Amino acid sequence: MTTIAHHDVVYATGEKKIHYLAAGPINGPLILFIHGWPATAITWKKQIDAFAALGFYAIAPDMPGYGKSTSRRVIEDYSQEAIVEGMMALLAATGRSAAIWVGHDWGAGVTSSIATQHPSAVKALVNICVPYRTIELGWEGFLPLVDRELYPIDEYELGQWDYMANYEEIFEKTVEWFEQDIAGLCKACMQLTTKAPSSLLSPFATIRKSGWFGGLAKPPSVDMLGPPMLAAEAFDSYVKDMETTGFWPGSAYYMNYARNAEYDRKTASANLGGIALQKPVLFIHAAWDTELATKTSRLVGPMREACENLTEVTVEAGHWVQHEKAGEANAALIRFIVEEVPSEWPGSWDSGYVKKRKSGL
Repeated sequence: MTTIAHHDVVYATGEKKIHYLAAGPINGPLILFIHGWPATAITWKKQIDAFAALGFYAIAPDMPGYGKSTSRRVIEDYSQEAIVEGMMALLAATGRSAAIWVGHDWGAGVTSSIATQHPSAVKALVNICVPYRTIELGWEGFLPLVDRELYPIDEYELGQWDYMANYEEIFEKTVEWFEQDIAGLCKACMQLTTKAPSSLLSPFATIRKSGWFGGLAKPPSVDMLGPPMLAAEAFDSYVKDMETTGFWPGSAYYMNYARNAEYDRKTASANLGGIALQKPVLFIHAAWDTELATKTSRLVGPMREACENLTEVTVEAGHWVQHEKAGEANAALIRFIVEEVPSEWPGSWDSGYVKKRKSGL
């Protein structure tokens, strides 16, 4: 069984802390798993176990606002600039200058910001569901890419991103709704997707009009739902973490779009030298994710234009693809590292890995 260690890194002149999980040989290639909303480090347990067993030094932080990391009720703490500062402190604490960064949901926004703001810190970029050059850019990064045939502007002004405006308009009320039943909401988020959706329309496209979960007075209770896609121990730990912090800090990621856009405008061009991202990039599409719908929309366009070395793979799963189909997602990541970043494979092929074939066979 994988031994997972708990560590903390303090930064911002001692005012903030990142808590993280680590497993595998400390001198192995460094791979970091960055979660989104709502999740914590333990939700990456399937990846931590798999990659530590292969010889990677696998790390997953509780992102700012989650778990045992600093979770102040300060909106600015959850801007991309503030979060990237924490991730650079985490990287420095490992004694490394670069890593393979794997992000999902808002975590992919963070890994994208790191690739743009600190390209030298990236050996390879892996985004799950959320493409590079979208959410990290603020509203201007994703709203213009809405499929207006599916979401006519007179009926769906903000397309599938309607729920994001809900945060901005009634943030405190939204958090209050979430926190009526934290365990129930966590379990609802972690329900297994067993088949392709019957409609391409995202349920998030009418949140301001209809409310969450079709207008329920509060989140569904745990006894109304099926088993979560996480193993029992990991799920229980995740719920405990969310009950400790509540949903206010993690939801504040949605309150910094203007700051994020300004952050990108200030520094991205200078850091990338005005050229495309040349580091190897893997993007994992979740075929059944109607919110992102990367297989049927233009959302991947900016990423394809901006990346010189891009690999794409599709897994038939919903938004939580790395949990629903962990084997397939892990296999895609492993193949990508072997083919595109072989220097980051444990041992770097220096241990006598030699292939020979007899002629005629």
